[in-house]
Amino acid sequence: MISESPHERKHPRRRPLVRTALALALAGAMATAGVVALSGTASAQTTLGSAAASQGRYFGTAVAANRLGEQDYVSTLNREFSSVTAENEMKWDALEPSQGAFNFANGDRIAQHAASQGMELRGHTLVWHSQLPGWVQNLSGDSLRSATENHINEVMGHYRGQISAWDVVNEAFEENGTRRQSVFQQRLGDGYIAEAFRMADAADPDAQLCYNDYNIESVNAKSNAVYDLVRGLKAEGVPIDCVGFQSHFNSGNPMPGNFHENLQRFADLGVDVQITELDIAGSGSSQAEQYQGVVQACLAVSRCTGITVWGVTDKYSWRPNDTPLLFDGSYQKKPAYDAVIAAFTGGLSGRDSAGAASISFREAIRPEDTLLT
Repeated sequence: MISESPHERKHPRRRPLVRTALALALAGAMATAGVVALSGTASAQTTLGSAAASQGRYFGTAVAANRLGEQDYVSTLNREFSSVTAENEMKWDALEPSQGAFNFANGDRIAQHAASQGMELRGHTLVWHSQLPGWVQNLSGDSLRSATENHINEVMGHYRGQISAWDVVNEAFEENGTRRQSVFQQRLGDGYIAEAFRMADAADPDAQLCYNDYNIESVNAKSNAVYDLVRGLKAEGVPIDCVGFQSHFNSGNPMPGNFHENLQRFADLGVDVQITELDIAGSGSSQAEQYQGVVQACLAVSRCTGITVWGVTDKYSWRPNDTPLLFDGSYQKKPAYDAVIAAFTGGLSGRDSAGAASISFREAIRPEDTLLT
């Protein structure tokens, strides 16, 4: 593990409080009902959020503002999840379509819904090569730097105190580990990532600041490049707090067997790790096994603070033909749902009865066990 730089902040960022609140609420409800809250025990009321909270994690989903008027969508969201991420509503093109003209209406709708339900809110995303309005692409170096700083200040300032963690920089590397030649890379150079994190730290010192990317779940050229980036930022005293692993899996790119080891090597750099956009193509037991393996990987790493699936229901997934989520198009729980609950609770599904025999997670799964692939 790399020692903390003397230039690092003297006061750690606040830890999100929702996980603790959910765990206490769950314990209180069980005590009121006369149920002994043993480690790994599930009840008939177990949900994704409460199961994750029993292990000190959050379980979130991506949310689209235009679905918040649909009853089944909202009822599933409110019942099951303890954290939300705006699917598109907090990206640059949505918030600042014209330079200096901000539109927070849809982002605010998601933020207000999360607050009303006591959910954590993740911010996604501040600096990304995609979904950029044309005016950003046309800026020169100094103008681009000023526009980036203004965007970060305005957006993070608007949501200050509401968002627990921000994806500050998203997808800055190619598959071979080289820097993606985005407008930021081409016109601001290698230092733009450190600059963005420092800007974000100044805009909201209490929010966790994350780097987020896909295809970095195993040890490969891309994940090694991200690892070197994070190690370098930490050594320079740049305020980076977490790394997000998107985790979009399919038959050609299944969950890797060394996922937990890779999460751990990043955590050993002194950052939290989060699974930020999880979806797994498939159905039935194969899909369920991989979802269970992802939860096991997160639980094997103490600094893995939570999991976000990229959508509530298959019918609104960005890859609907892959049926990659935990609820089908009719909002029915899939086998993968039960597998997630079982992984968090030591074998009991959310539909098992209260008081059933159970074992603790540590008895069921050890970090050194080979994970499902």
